[in-house]
Amino acid sequence: MSFSEDGVTRHYAAYDVLPRILEGLKTAAVDPEHLTPDQLKAVDEFHIGGAEATARLLDQLGITAETRLLDIGSGIGGPARSIASRYGCKVTGIDLTPAYVEAATHLTKLCGLSDKVRFEVASATALPFDAARFDIATMLHVGMNIPDKAALFSEAARVLKPGGAFAVYEVMKVGAGELVYPVPWAETATLSALAEPDVYRNAAAAAGLKSLAETDRREVAITFFEQVQSAANSAAPAPLGLHLLMGPTVGEKVKNMVSAIKAGVIAPVEMIFTVPAD
Repeated sequence: MSFSEDGVTRHYAAYDVLPRILEGLKTAAVDPEHLTPDQLKAVDEFHIGGAEATARLLDQLGITAETRLLDIGSGIGGPARSIASRYGCKVTGIDLTPAYVEAATHLTKLCGLSDKVRFEVASATALPFDAARFDIATMLHVGMNIPDKAALFSEAARVLKPGGAFAVYEVMKVGAGELVYPVPWAETATLSALAEPDVYRNAAAAAGLKSLAETDRREVAITFFEQVQSAANSAAPAPLGLHLLMGPTVGEKVKNMVSAIKAGVIAPVEMIFTVPAD
């Protein structure tokens, strides 16, 4: 594992997420033996727009019960569980952080979805799968921690079947200016691999992928993070929320994120690519 990946792993493993989530469920009077993905969405959809943003992206992909889907950078498993629950398909999630994979596996078992969703520790730039194994791959707010975008897209293209889709929803640098740290994906600039949309487009093209759609979601981001910031500043935060994943600096991270979005420095961008069938 490279120094960069080790630093990313330590960043996301810093807050002992599974015990904190289980305690949050208890505080919220949620029975863990009868847990549903919807009850976890406040904490396990760790990206701008949350579960609604996931649904908006999924609606464009034509997923069916027969789809075999790979979620790259699956975190604690929210999007993977949402996909499996909504469409009845089988989902494989990979993440660099063992603590996140452990949490994802445990929460998926509590939701009764272990027969459809599985997780393993792996790097997005060295996927442990045979070629042409999946119909669709998704990646939600992961690329900001992956410097080698070329390897990322090459691996995604390799494991997708001809005609398959790679759906990306990432924070990208869209204007002049510098970020103030910490932000949700990095305490300092040394852990951030933020890049411009052209970097993603060029990496996709080099991997043989064709662009199908692209959408800037800046306005969604502003509304969403204002809501998160308000909750973070509350004297009594909700039992389940992103503060369980971002730790005591959540307010500062969100403030810096919102400021950069409003200043036009960064924005969440959806990109959907396909592997040409011919």
